[in-house]
Amino acid sequence: MFDRLDEIVATYRDLESQLADPAIHDDGNRYQEVARRHAELGEIVRTYEAFTAARADREAAREMAAESEGEDRELMQAEADQLGERMTELEEQLKVLLLPKDPNDDKDVIVEIRAGAGGDEAGLWAGDLHAMYTRFAERQGWKVDEMSSSAQGIGGFKEVVFEIKGRGAYSKLKHESGVHRVQRVPATESQGRIHTSTATVAVLPAAEDVDVEVDPGDLRVDVYRSSGPGGQSVNTTDSAVRITHVPTGLVVSCQDEKSQHQNRDKAMRILRARLLDAEMERQRQARADARRGQIGTGDRSEKIRSYNYAENRVTDHRINLKLHTLPQLLGGEMEELVEALTQAERAAQLAAEDHA
Repeated sequence: MFDRLDEIVATYRDLESQLADPAIHDDGNRYQEVARRHAELGEIVRTYEAFTAARADREAAREMAAESEGEDRELMQAEADQLGERMTELEEQLKVLLLPKDPNDDKDVIVEIRAGAGGDEAGLWAGDLHAMYTRFAERQGWKVDEMSSSAQGIGGFKEVVFEIKGRGAYSKLKHESGVHRVQRVPATESQGRIHTSTATVAVLPAAEDVDVEVDPGDLRVDVYRSSGPGGQSVNTTDSAVRITHVPTGLVVSCQDEKSQHQNRDKAMRILRARLLDAEMERQRQARADARRGQIGTGDRSEKIRSYNYAENRVTDHRINLKLHTLPQLLGGEMEELVEALTQAERAAQLAAEDHA
């Protein structure tokens, strides 16, 4: 590990030298790339420097303890012991910082929520989850772009697709994919009985053109007239777009925008994200041992979380975490849950590294 850290420090110093060269500012793309890489390595270098400083101070304290007697010796030995504990903490931090980074962590995300079992109540629940993620995004300073939706008459959604744009969005939301179960008395229930309903969530990293190459010849594009709830026309032009990716059979439809061009653009963004997700799943299957570094199985049919209104309890079944802050969570205060899932992911990765 320390040989690798020494190499990282050398790379970091070289990047610093490049950034100090005025000539690099003439090439904007090159400057951005060097600055980004320099920033990525900064935390590792600073942590390693703190470790090496603590190690040097511990050796000095040990030498002084060996040359001292009585109370002075005890003080120096106590300081050496404290510095040893600090080194252990910093070494654990370095192990985490050196873990392979998910290349998609900094990407924007496309979130797809679909009503599951439970009829109209499942649609209402899908709407509540949509609101939860939207509010969390707002708390992070991210932008939410609605892409496609199929609303139901009493509120909520049969299906809703939206994009969240913000640095690190995928790293914080990637563990949300799966089945979310709610236990509560529905607004439509007159006798106060508790119902169980579900909605499925899929979080896809937003794909750029360079991530997924789509051959226009593989696409079948159909345009049609948009229609709203109940079938009434919401547009007098053929602005709705349905794109079929013939090789995979994936179909994406968008009709929320008034412009055919805007609907086509959103449909293509969703299609690229789904194609990238399919390729990621193929790679996961090809490297089954990589699942040791994941939270849960990664299967979208897996029930990942339950929300119990009567007990004000949220349970994440993958890490056995129980929080009694359901209203706050649904209000977008997801930070504690996100951090717990991130820590669990890192622990699983460290365990996988130790057994590799």
